[in-house]
Amino acid sequence: MYSLASISKPMTATALMTLVKAGKIDLDKPVNDYLGSAKIRARIGDVDQATVRRVANHSSGLPEHYQFFYDDEPWRPPSADETILRFGNLLTAPGEYFRYSNLGYGILSYIISRVSGLTYADYMRQEVFLKLGLSRTSAAPTPELNEYQAVRYGEDGLPIAPYEFDHDGASVVYSSVHDLLRFAMFHHKLHLPDQVAILPDDLIDAMQMPTMDEGAGEGYGIGWDISHDSGTTVVSHSGGMPGVATWLRIVPSEKLTVVVLSNAEKPALNPPSSSPGDFIPPKEIIGLWKGKIATYQSDIPFTLRVESSGDIHVELGNQLKTLLNRPRFSSDGFLRGVFAGSIGVPDTARRPYILSLNLKLRNGNVLNGAISARADESGTMPAFDLVPAVAGQPRPGRIQKQAFILTQWTELSKQ
Repeated sequence: MYSLASISKPMTATALMTLVKAGKIDLDKPVNDYLGSAKIRARIGDVDQATVRRVANHSSGLPEHYQFFYDDEPWRPPSADETILRFGNLLTAPGEYFRYSNLGYGILSYIISRVSGLTYADYMRQEVFLKLGLSRTSAAPTPELNEYQAVRYGEDGLPIAPYEFDHDGASVVYSSVHDLLRFAMFHHKLHLPDQVAILPDDLIDAMQMPTMDEGAGEGYGIGWDISHDSGTTVVSHSGGMPGVATWLRIVPSEKLTVVVLSNAEKPALNPPSSSPGDFIPPKEIIGLWKGKIATYQSDIPFTLRVESSGDIHVELGNQLKTLLNRPRFSSDGFLRGVFAGSIGVPDTARRPYILSLNLKLRNGNVLNGAISARADESGTMPAFDLVPAVAGQPRPGRIQKQAFILTQWTELSKQ
């Protein structure tokens, strides 16, 4: 049984659709209708337009996000409600852009649990895995299956400590090649005699219908990427995280499935040595921009000064002034770049990180969108005193660099 990473998403989506079939979830109702006191909030747009379907096709406006919590470290995942309260912000208007979000699929797995009255893992086991005959597939460690789980290995060839998430529905499932082929055969609508028809064919078709454009000729349906290679429709999903590289590819017209599972990270490639070209800012963004970063704890004053030379000076609170590195401005109006700084929220204390900007120019005088704390490099680093000891375990000598991408809202006005 291999860790699947994001191939968990079509499995979570399949469970979601069983509740749609049962009339317990409406894909076109606001996702907040199925949440409790912790609800997502719209920093821009109408939160009621953040429907279940838009969460499932990554167009709701929820941000890029992940958190890994390693067993040899003391930190553990917050509750789903706490994650939603901290990071459940719409940073683009619903339906405006495709933004791949593990947070969205974490919210969907939480909704599956709330609506069904079971834990997410139990619902997946009872209503998806067992009914499809997936005997070596699990969304939770169990004693009888633990011995069959492939250990994850890092770039250094050493085992990676087991880890948890605050976005289970996006990342948590383990499965075998055999079980994934059976799962794919169900989505081929082949109706194996020992599989329960947990979804009718029209709902399987609905999952494979692209409802959001990803760009580059690809779309996203409900849990699936859909592309048209050489005129042939391909339904697929891949996955990657520490010690995991996975690929599931279905060609419906050919009744063909390809599964590739690896319990090791892809080797780092040395990119060709080249220096990026000079950044030439469009004239509409040249000038002084002032505003704030709004974290779940406080607001931090934030200033950008965009020079005609291409330099972008950054001031964040009372921190040292710095430059925006690798600045770029995309054809769809997003200013992007990275810089050194701190947003000060406790979740980020686990690792050194950088900040990245992804800000949309609106009406010529507003830049708003995402600022992300990124501890997302692959590989390991010496632990030193960064990680406190876990009771009953020796202090780790090395830790995984890859720990989180945590996103908050920022808005700036041109002065």
